[in-house]
Parts: sequence; C-alpha cells; structure tokens
Amino acid sequence: MRSLHRRFATGGTALAVTLASGALVLAPTAHAAVRPHATAALCSQAYLPLPDPNCTPGVLNPDVTQDTIDSTICVSGWTATIRPSTSYTNRLKAQGISDYGYTDTNMSDYEEDHFIPLELGGSPTDPQNLWPEPHYSTGSGGTSYTKDAVENKLKKAVCSGTVALTDAQNAIATDWTTALSSLGL
Repeated sequence: MRSLHRRFATGGTALAVTLASGALVLAPTAHAAVRPHATAALCSQAYLPLPDPNCTPGVLNPDVTQDTIDSTICVSGWTATIRPSTSYTNRLKAQGISDYGYTDTNMSDYEEDHFIPLELGGSPTDPQNLWPEPHYSTGSGGTSYTKDAVENKLKKAVCSGTVALTDAQNAIATDWTTALSSLGL
C-alpha cells in the first residue's frame, strides 16, 4: 500500500496525517509552515516545469481581487511589502528540495517560487503556494526565469485591463507554459 502524508492546520495547531499500511496516524507538527521530513520523495517531479499539484496546488491572497488591484498588485513596489523573508522561504526551500527528491541539493539552483505569483494575487506565505522551482531546464525548456517573464506579462495585462485577474490566475495555475497563449497574449 502506498503511504499518504498530508499536513492540516486546525485552529492554529498543525497536524501531520499519515496513512501507511492501513493505519491512520495524527501527530502535531512543530511548525505549520515547514513541510514534513521524509526519506523518500513526497512530491513528484513528473509535472516539471510545473509543481506537483498535490504538494503545491497554489493559494490566493484574499486581499487581492479585481476590485483591489489598483491599490495592490498594480502599485509599483507593492509585492515587496508582502514578500516573506528569506529566512522563512529558505526553510521551505530546503525541505521542498528533499520533498521533491531533487538529486541536485544546491539551494542556489532553485527559486522558492510562488506558484501563483505575488504580482497576480498569490498567497505570500502559504506553503501550498511555495515550491523549489529549478533555475535549470527540466527537459521542457521551462525554467524559473522563463516563468518570471510570463508572470510579468500577465501582471501588465491585468493592470492594463486586457485580462481579468481571475483569468490570469487560472491560466498560470493551470499551466504557466501555456498561460500567455491561452489568454491570447
């Protein structure tokens, strides 16, 4: 039987849920923002250059809506006001490199990426919106740098009124490699 491991936050307490060999185990975790340690990869690299949707489905920032874009994402420098510290993201990155089973464990070869980017209203701190995205090509030609360019074009389209925020969010969360073409950009 395959082992299943998930984390849940319940009233401020983080729980690790493990199902293995037919037994369900609930245990408090030390910190809700840190993914559980594993000896084998918890997340699949099969989706690269996208994250494993079971590990990183993407989470939105509820403060960013179509009605608030002129006071949030479309304000120059706004994302810097909500970007988490590197001490926070580096812990997640190190654990994510392990969770994804990357053989290259050099932290500088990855960006702890917001799957739904801050500039499109992604959650700044939710671990389900953060993952270690390789700077190097993963066989499809996509890299963290390629995704950054897509994010910038989508933000520009949203702020100019060419594309609705939810359409840009859905396109990037579905497949950032086709997001621009799916929106006709």
